[in-house]
Amino acid sequence: MFPMVTGFMNYGHQTVRAARYIGQGFMITLSHANRLPVTIQYPYEKLITSERFRGRIHFEFDKCIACEVCVRVCPIDLPVVDWKFETDIRKKRLLNYSIDFGICIFCGNCVEYCPTNCLSMTEEYELSTYDRHELNYNQIALGRLPMSVIDDYTIRTVLNSPQSKTR
Repeated sequence: MFPMVTGFMNYGHQTVRAARYIGQGFMITLSHANRLPVTIQYPYEKLITSERFRGRIHFEFDKCIACEVCVRVCPIDLPVVDWKFETDIRKKRLLNYSIDFGICIFCGNCVEYCPTNCLSMTEEYELSTYDRHELNYNQIALGRLPMSVIDDYTIRTVLNSPQSKTR
């Protein structure tokens, strides 16, 4: 008779323990229910990127000396630098510079090692297209200054800080 009673007691303890675990999980779920959503309505609201964000690369044609350091430090040898050696002035003249953002991994090595600072990372992250060949930017497209998210009056910006989450 005692083994049957102890079996019922063990069953009762296990039932109480399972109910306690379910209750603890339910309390965690309820504590998250009163939080504000962290998602944003993307086309109409945009996050302000951090200062060290690595977006589209900006290129200044006049500063480039065609040294090809950016090509050597790139893990995938991505920037295409076309130049011609001018014999009369004994210097390289840059003809064309292009980067394919469909292949770029945005590591920032080219920007970091450029001796003339002709490359810089912008906060522009909207690079999507329907044709991947449109992601191959030449020096004209790379030289275009990006529009800052803060300057765009048509959208509402959302700061990346804890203050905005307590609204």
